[in-house]
Amino acid sequence: MATSRPTLGRGAKAAQQFEAQLIGTMLESLEKTFAALPGQDSTPGSDEYNYLGTQALSEALAARGGFGIAALISRHLAAHEGR
Repeated sequence: MATSRPTLGRGAKAAQQFEAQLIGTMLESLEKTFAALPGQDSTPGSDEYNYLGTQALSEALAARGGFGIAALISRHLAAHEGR
């Protein structure tokens, strides 16, 4: 049986998307550094395929807590709402 996830507020959702973007940037950098062997030609379309995979992975990691950056931002936003 699937469990439903709580709906995120606007601030929490933005914080999660921000963290996914940070994770994605880090993963893209690592992938470009370590994915190909020196002198090896890349397969046509592999950059786009790798980008989609990296984006999916970073979004999944952020949705499950990532590095905790989104949680820190969300707590900060909640503490300062209404000011």
